[in-house]
Amino acid sequence: MTPLTHQTLATLNPAVKTPTYDRAAVTAGIVHIGVGGFHRAHQAMYLDTLMNQGEGLEWGIVGVGVMPGDKRMQEALSCQDHLYTLVVKHPDGTFEPRVIGSLVDYLFAPEDPEAVIEAMAAPAIRIVSLTVTEGGYNVHPVSGAFNLDNPLIQRDLADPQRPASTFGLVVEALARRRARGLAPFTVMSCDNIQGNGDVARRMFAAFATARDAALGEWLAREVAFPNSMVDRITPVTTPGDIDELTSRFGVKDAWPVVCEPFTQWVLEDHFPLGRPAFEAVGVQLVDDVEPFELMKLRLLNASHQALTYFGYLAGYRYAHEVCQDPLFVAFLLRYMKEEGAPTLAPVPGIDLDAYQHTLIERFANPEIKDTLARLCAESSDRIPKWLVPVIRHQLERDGPVALSAAVVASWARYAEGVDEKGAPIEVVDALREPLMAIARDNRTRPEAFVENRELFGDLVDDPRFLQRYLEALASLHARGARATLEALMGSRGAG
Repeated sequence: MTPLTHQTLATLNPAVKTPTYDRAAVTAGIVHIGVGGFHRAHQAMYLDTLMNQGEGLEWGIVGVGVMPGDKRMQEALSCQDHLYTLVVKHPDGTFEPRVIGSLVDYLFAPEDPEAVIEAMAAPAIRIVSLTVTEGGYNVHPVSGAFNLDNPLIQRDLADPQRPASTFGLVVEALARRRARGLAPFTVMSCDNIQGNGDVARRMFAAFATARDAALGEWLAREVAFPNSMVDRITPVTTPGDIDELTSRFGVKDAWPVVCEPFTQWVLEDHFPLGRPAFEAVGVQLVDDVEPFELMKLRLLNASHQALTYFGYLAGYRYAHEVCQDPLFVAFLLRYMKEEGAPTLAPVPGIDLDAYQHTLIERFANPEIKDTLARLCAESSDRIPKWLVPVIRHQLERDGPVALSAAVVASWARYAEGVDEKGAPIEVVDALREPLMAIARDNRTRPEAFVENRELFGDLVDDPRFLQRYLEALASLHARGARATLEALMGSRGAG
C-alpha cells in the first residue's frame, strides 16, 4: 500500500496513470470555489489532460472551501500534496485510475478569508470558477431576485472586508483588483442552472450593488460571466471506493473520486484575460450554450428526478437498479420523448433520440453505484429549475404533463418522510422542515404541497396540471409507486 504524495508518484502501480508534466512548474491561474467530486472529475481533469499534453502549466487551480465541511477536504488533500486519484468506472467492470495534478493549493475560507481574497486578487489569477450547487446562487425560486434577507449576506454587507459567503469573497477580491488597477478575472460558473453565467452575473452584481452602487455597475459592465453546460455523473465517494482503490491498485488515497466514462463540457468562449486551450482536450467552445444546457437540464437532470423518488419508494436504492427495470426505463424514455424533448430547440450536432438512450445506458452503469439518496437531496433547488420549466412549456402549448406532474407527486410523497413499508426516509433539503410539515397533510389536503408558490409559482391554478398531480398522488397513496407507474404507462396519450 503506497500513500499518495508527490514523492511516491514514481512508485505507484503502473496501472495508475500519473502526471507526465513537472508539477513544480505549475503555477496558479484559476481559483475554484467548491472543490467537490464533480469539479475534481471534470474541470480539474480537463486541465490535467491539457498539462499532460505539455500545455497550460500556468493554469493551475487553487481550490477554495467555504462550507464548514470543506475543512476535511482541505486536510485530506494537503496531506497528499493536493494530488488525488480519479477512477473511471466502466460498465463492464473495468477501472481506469489516474492521478490528477492540476490542483496546486487548497484554502479554507472560514479560517482565513483574507488569504482567499488575496489569492483571487493576485494578478496571475484570470479565472474564478464555481461549483457551489444550484442553491449556492441565493436566487429566490419564484422572483429570481437576489435574496438580500439571507443572514450570511447581511453579515457580509455589514463587514465587506471580512466576508464569509462566496459573494462576499469574490466581490471583495474584485473590488481590490479594481482599486489596484488590475483587470477583473472572469467568473466561470460550472453549476446546473440554465444560463448559469447570466445568473451568476445578476447575483454577484446585485450583491455588489447592495454594497456599493458604483461597484455593482462596474462589475456588471466589466466582469465576464460565460455560460456553460457541464456533464459527468460523479457519485459521492464512499469508504468502499477508498478501500477498493487500495485493494485493486495499492494506492492509499484519503479522498479519491469515482465517475462514469462519459464527460461533456460546452462553454461560451468569453474570457477577456485569456483561458486554457480547452478546445485541445475536448471542450466544445460555442457562441450559444443554451440549446445544450436545456437538453441536459430537461433530459438528464429532470430524468434523475423522474427516477429517484419513484425508485426509492419502490424499494430501490441505486440509480442503476432503477434503470435495469424495464418499467422504469419505459417511463423515463416516455417522459423524455413526450414531455422533455418537445420543449427543446434543435441542438447542434446532437441526435436527441440517441442522446436519450445514451442517458439510460449511463444511468444503468452498475459500477457507478449512484445512490438515490444523493439524487433525492436538495429537491427544492432542483425541481423548480429542471422540471417546472418543462411543465410550464407544455401547459402553454397544450402538451402532455401527466408524467411530469407524477414526478412532482412522487417528490411530495417522498417528502412525507416514510416509505411504503413504514420505514423512515432521511429527507435532505434546505427546506426540509417546512416541506415535510406540508407533506404530512398530503392525505387530508392533497393540493397543499403544490400550493407552495415559492417553489411552484401559479402551477396549482392550472386545472390540467392539478388534476394530473392529484391523480398521481392519490395513486401513490392507494397503490404505491410501481402500480402508479404501471397505470401511467398504460394511459398513452393522456395529457
